[in-house]
Amino acid sequence: MTADVGAGPAYTEGMPHVLSSVLAVIESAWPRSGAESWDAVGLISGDPQAPVERIHLAVDAVAATVDEALDAGAQLLVVHHPLLLRGVTTVAEDRYKGALLARLIRGGCALVAAHTNADVVEDGTSGALAARLGLVETRPIVPGETPSRGLGRVGRLAQPTTLGRLARELADILPPTATGVRVAGDYERPVESVALCGGAGDSLLSDPAVLGADVYITSDLRHHPASEAGENARHGSGPALIDVSHWASEWLWLEHAARRLRDDLPGTEVVVSELRTDPWDFAVIQ
Repeated sequence: MTADVGAGPAYTEGMPHVLSSVLAVIESAWPRSGAESWDAVGLISGDPQAPVERIHLAVDAVAATVDEALDAGAQLLVVHHPLLLRGVTTVAEDRYKGALLARLIRGGCALVAAHTNADVVEDGTSGALAARLGLVETRPIVPGETPSRGLGRVGRLAQPTTLGRLARELADILPPTATGVRVAGDYERPVESVALCGGAGDSLLSDPAVLGADVYITSDLRHHPASEAGENARHGSGPALIDVSHWASEWLWLEHAARRLRDDLPGTEVVVSELRTDPWDFAVIQ
C-alpha cells in the first residue's frame, strides 16, 4: 500500500514539519524503487498535510508499539514490517489489523513502512549489522542497479576469530530474545569472511558469495536448507551457519534510521522503541 505525495511546504524554524515533507525524506533515504515487487511500503494511513513533531520507530506495528507511540504523543509511527502486506480484505475492528489502524487514526498517528527498500541501502538492515560487527570491504550479496546497494552483505572481519567467539559477539550486540543465537558448525572453526542477511535469508544460501564465506548469519533458517548447508560445510564446501532472531537482526537498523530522520528533519523528536516484538516469549531447554 503506497501513496504518492509531494514534498509539502518548506520547513520554517519553529514550525512542525508536515507528513508530506517527512515522506519526502523517507523516500530520499529509502527509495520505494528499491522495494521488491511483492512488497507494500510507504504511507499506510495518515493525512499528508498533518503536522509531525514526534516520530516513533519500531520493527513491527503491533499492539505494544502502537500503544507506545500513542502514549508518547507521536504523530507518525515508522515500522520496518508492513502491517498490510498479504491478503488483507478488511480493516474491521474485530480483527487486530483493523483495530490497530483505527487506534492510530483516532490518535492522530500516521503509519509508514520501510521494508525491503530499507534492506537494500548501504546503511539498511544488513548494512547496520555488518557495521556493528566491524566488517570491512563489504558489498551486497545480491547487488542491485547501484553496485553498493542490494540484498545482504559480505565482507571480512578486521581481526579473524572463531565461530564460537563470533556467535558470542553477536549475542552481545543483538538485543536478547528467547531463541538466542543458534549455530551450526565447530566452535573453534576459524572465521574471517562473513556473509549476512538481516531478516529471513535462507533464499540466499546457494549464492556464490554466501558459499564462499566462512560463515553465514541470518534468521528464520528452516530445517532442510540448514541441514543441507551444514552437511555441505562438514564436507568442506560452504559456510558455517548462525541463526539469530529476525526481529533482533533488524532492530539495529532503527538507530541508523533515527539518525537520518533527525538530521533531515530539524526540530522533530525521533524515538526508537526498545520493546521486544520478537514473537517468541520463552524457550525450554531440554
